[in-house]
Amino acid sequence: MPVTLSRAAAPQPPSTPPSAASILLLDDPQEWPAFGHPVPLAGAAAEDPAACAWDSQVVLEGMRCAACALTVENALRAVPGVLRAEVSAASCRARVLWDPGQVRPSQWLDAVHRAGYRALPAMDSQARERRLREGRGALWRWLVAGLCMMQVMMYAWPAYVARPGDLSGETEQLMRWACWVVTLPTLIFSCAPFFSAALRDIRARRVGMDLPVALGMAISFGVSMAGTFNPTGIFGKEVYYDSLSMFVFFLLTGRLLESRLRERTAGALEAVLNRLPDSVERRGADGAFSRVATRRLAAGDVIRVLAGEAFPADGCITEGSTQVDEALLTGESTPVARSVGGAVAAGSHNLQAPVQVRVEGVGAQTRFAQIVALMESAALQKPRLVQLADRIARPFLLAVLLAAALAALFWWHAGPGQALMVAVAVLIVTCPCALSLAAPVAMLTAAGTLARQGVLVRNLQGLEALAAVDCVVFDKTGTLTRDGMALRAVHVAEGWSTGAVLRLAAALARHSLHPASRALAAAAPAPDAGWRVADLQEQAGQGLSATVRETSGTVRRLRLGSAGHADAAPQDGAAALQVVLAEQRGADRWYELARFELVEDLRAEAPAVVRALEQAGVTVQLLSGDRTQAVQRVAAQAGIARAQGGCTPQDKLVALQALQSAGRRVAMVGDGLNDAPVLAGAHVSFAFGRAVPLAQSRADFVVLGDSLERVPQTLLLARRSLQVVRQNLCWAAAYNALCVPLALAGQMPAWLAGLGMALSSLLVVLNAARLARALPTGTSADTSGDFSKTSREPL
Repeated sequence: MPVTLSRAAAPQPPSTPPSAASILLLDDPQEWPAFGHPVPLAGAAAEDPAACAWDSQVVLEGMRCAACALTVENALRAVPGVLRAEVSAASCRARVLWDPGQVRPSQWLDAVHRAGYRALPAMDSQARERRLREGRGALWRWLVAGLCMMQVMMYAWPAYVARPGDLSGETEQLMRWACWVVTLPTLIFSCAPFFSAALRDIRARRVGMDLPVALGMAISFGVSMAGTFNPTGIFGKEVYYDSLSMFVFFLLTGRLLESRLRERTAGALEAVLNRLPDSVERRGADGAFSRVATRRLAAGDVIRVLAGEAFPADGCITEGSTQVDEALLTGESTPVARSVGGAVAAGSHNLQAPVQVRVEGVGAQTRFAQIVALMESAALQKPRLVQLADRIARPFLLAVLLAAALAALFWWHAGPGQALMVAVAVLIVTCPCALSLAAPVAMLTAAGTLARQGVLVRNLQGLEALAAVDCVVFDKTGTLTRDGMALRAVHVAEGWSTGAVLRLAAALARHSLHPASRALAAAAPAPDAGWRVADLQEQAGQGLSATVRETSGTVRRLRLGSAGHADAAPQDGAAALQVVLAEQRGADRWYELARFELVEDLRAEAPAVVRALEQAGVTVQLLSGDRTQAVQRVAAQAGIARAQGGCTPQDKLVALQALQSAGRRVAMVGDGLNDAPVLAGAHVSFAFGRAVPLAQSRADFVVLGDSLERVPQTLLLARRSLQVVRQNLCWAAAYNALCVPLALAGQMPAWLAGLGMALSSLLVVLNAARLARALPTGTSADTSGDFSKTSREPL
């Protein structure tokens, strides 16, 4: 929505520490398009850059949970000039709408830094490098924890198997000191991220998911160290270095695997955003090529794109030929040939040879930018289930701390050491990591899978709505049918052949762009090269008139078009569009040579798609503004029982609302400007990538390709996604219901609690990873059963 605000002079950037000095470079307006786009303010002209807010995307480091996302959102919203902030814990991204008249990027980035996190531009190549370094650091921490755990277990094992009298007091004390020394690297190095996050939360007077874990680690080490330094004291009965080291190792193992799985399954957005190259070779005034930043390109530049590189902008090839991968833009994986004069699009890949390209569109003007904007918006949305998890995450953490304190008080009579270790087990086992991951990971994985198959999820909430759909309404023209027409039958006058009348009709039709003319031109054999067409005239909505001089010398005055235009008798009730070819014989007499029946070209996969939806328990209807006879014919070909023609946009909306009033959950599949109201009114909607922007903006799903089979595939994946979310939530609830009582009863040591916590999060991500499987393929008549088979797969 447009935002209205009073404008003020831009304040000076805040003083930042030297380590963040590079962030000040982002205050340069020339850098803003690299990680955002302008949004006109209310009442302002779109072309006035001074009257625009900026919608920027950043990647966040240090985020672990939903509580972290709420913290970052609150920090950003507190900055004057930040109009809106949305943060996703699952994708670790933030969307910030800010007014350059009141604030600069360095200021709201500094607010994130003060909250204890780090924000980097989403399109910044350094962000990818930092994430790689962070991944290597996590691997090193896991290796150190594993090595130290094995050493600790080696020193602790004799105490477990020794019989009374086998170990002297000095030997046992030596073993404790050895365990203490070996555990230090685990505590200082491997556990450092947990402690730093916990300290950050304490300073900010908030509760995050790392706080209970860090408390558990600190208590375990503190109790064990007290027993080591003072074996005769209240904590000297037992030490817990082995439990601590095992707990840390299991936790780091789970987080490492979880991170890798999330990158593989829900990382489609990052793959799309990083598709454009950071730099490209541009030809200078002297004709030499030099490498420049992609964001410095402008229309008219000539660039050289090497084999294996992505095209950084829309343009036209001026030199060379190659094969281009346009899977991201069209949903089709087959490479297409492009030579001189061929158009290339930003985000597609050059597969074969270097080519030179003249830039025609950059930045927000490209189709790639529109796709990125849709995916960015989806990645930051919070469906109902995610919002529920966010709301309960922080209260749940407070309940965890309270439960741990009560457990320690209850067990204090059995010994302080045991009481504190019971509290540690409660802190660890109840950490709601699995709960916070249950819904967002599954939703983003499904969205990533659809993106790889050419379906962009504009609204994550649409996945929830689509799973409940029991009725799908199709538009006809451009949706069930292709944009063109096809020749069904030819009726010729006596003495004429089909080939002859088609050649005559095509001689005129090739001079028109009308769909009927293009269909006749495509169906006819090539006319004689010596034929001459003169005095051609086209009457809009009627047809063509021309004189055709054949190679034999014969001159014919012809008309091609409607029956009225050709002065022929109309045929009422005809199901197909009829085009008449007539020849003038005499001053005012026209003789009918042929009558062509043209029908809309039904998509080959349409009947199988309808059957697949019906087998999935979904009813299918057709609403169209076309003639009733044509609509009924298309419905019969597609296998749709209920069809209504002659609908205005308002009629479609009324029919849709009637279905909704009857309790039906309706999905609308449409294309075109007149579909926008009904797309907006449906519970969930699809628009095809060739649709006008208004139709796309109202749709929950945008199909980049041209195949209807993506509709039932998306429906089945949405159902599977909601099943996975429910399974994840049930697992998280069952895990807590089982393990919390065991921890409170003192029957779960810290290492086992850590293992359970790591496994719970890992199982949630593994379950969501099943959504990354390829969608079912093929909807031809012999494979239409694939959809129903897939819908019954065990989950």
